[in-house]
Amino acid sequence: MKVAGFTFIRNAILNDYPIIEAINSILPICDEFIVAVGNSDDETLQLIKNICSPKIKIIQTIWDDNLREGGRTFAIETDKAYNAISDDVDWAFYIQGDECIHEKYLPLICSEMERSLVDSDIEGLLLKYRHFYGSYDYTAESRRWYRREIRIVRRLPGIQSYKDAQGFRINDRKLNVKLIDAWVYHYGWVKAPKGISMKMNNFNKFYHDEEWVNQHFPVQESFDYGNADRIVHFKDTPPAVMKNRILNMNWKFEFDPTKQEINRNVKRKILQWIEEKTGLRLFEYKNYKIVK
Repeated sequence: MKVAGFTFIRNAILNDYPIIEAINSILPICDEFIVAVGNSDDETLQLIKNICSPKIKIIQTIWDDNLREGGRTFAIETDKAYNAISDDVDWAFYIQGDECIHEKYLPLICSEMERSLVDSDIEGLLLKYRHFYGSYDYTAESRRWYRREIRIVRRLPGIQSYKDAQGFRINDRKLNVKLIDAWVYHYGWVKAPKGISMKMNNFNKFYHDEEWVNQHFPVQESFDYGNADRIVHFKDTPPAVMKNRILNMNWKFEFDPTKQEINRNVKRKILQWIEEKTGLRLFEYKNYKIVK
């Protein structure tokens, strides 16, 4: 069984993305790793070169900064990385620049890939998500955030990144997937308040024009951590690759649970209560079909 990792990145240093940690978190189980490095305003290219692994293959890309079609740029860059994977690869493991896999899940992921390799009905593996929020000590949940996503796909013709690169499709249909008991740790919301504000400003420029972005997401020293429905203290050990980043955290995360948006939305409160009691997320959007 041959496994390739793949990702895309641009301005990792300016936006403080843990891209090195992301890559290193799955590199041990990959035979090759494709990194599509976009034209950056910092030393992102050199940062990736410094990994110094023979598995790493860098392709340099140019982003279309004028494309604001629902984050489509992210899918285009993902496809560039996927299409550079060797033809003899069996499974392609996708990870974004603010995600990590805890090393404790790697043996299970490998066994699931081995087991599923002989089952042609399974076109991808679906992983669960923990969204860290504000700091490395808390995770958050929201009905508007994905709780599962495809991160491992077969190396098949017709597979493409979907919409803003959150999932995949094959020949414009949903993939048949198996849900496995492994988690992706998502750190996109873990930054100092100004850092989150800058990220939201930069991120939304791939969805809206600059005037709209600066009006709705101006860069500020503070950030309103109120868009999560539920915040939970994380008591488990973090991925080993994140150790230094966690030790160097230089801000204090503070939030007021009484000011969260869910407290002003009765419908969301009811749906969240049902999910907590039953485990069912009613009306959940699923860009996949679970077959196993």
